[in-house]
Amino acid sequence: MIKLTYCLHRLPSLTREEFQRYWRETHAPLVAAASEALGIKRYVQCHTVESAIGDGTAGGRNMPHGEGEDYDGVAELWFDSEDAVAAMTATQEGLRHAHILLEDERNFIDFTRSRAFIGSENVVIG
Repeated sequence: MIKLTYCLHRLPSLTREEFQRYWRETHAPLVAAASEALGIKRYVQCHTVESAIGDGTAGGRNMPHGEGEDYDGVAELWFDSEDAVAAMTATQEGLRHAHILLEDERNFIDFTRSRAFIGSENVVIG
C-alpha cells in the first residue's frame, strides 16, 4: 500500500480548536463519502495537542515549534498503489468527489503553509 500524507496548517482566521472541529465534524464525513469513488482504503486524522513533552522534544532538537510553527494536524490516506492515487480523478464520480473535497479544504486549510507527500511505510515496531 501507499500513503498520501498531508501536514496541515489552519487558515489564520481559525483557532486550532475551530480548525480541528471543522476537520473532524465537517470534512471527515466528506472524505468518508468519497472513499469508494477515490479508492481510499484508510483515512486517519492526527490532531495536534498542546504538550510540554512536545515542546521539549522539538526544542531539544532545535526544531521550530509553538504557535504558528506546529502543524495543526496530519491526514493520512492509504491507497492500494501509486496508480490508484493517480486514478482518483479518472472517473466523473472521482472528479466530482475530488472537487467537493478541494472546495471544502479551502474553508479551513492554509495551502501555502501545508505540505503533502507520497510515502510507503517501513514498520519497525507494531
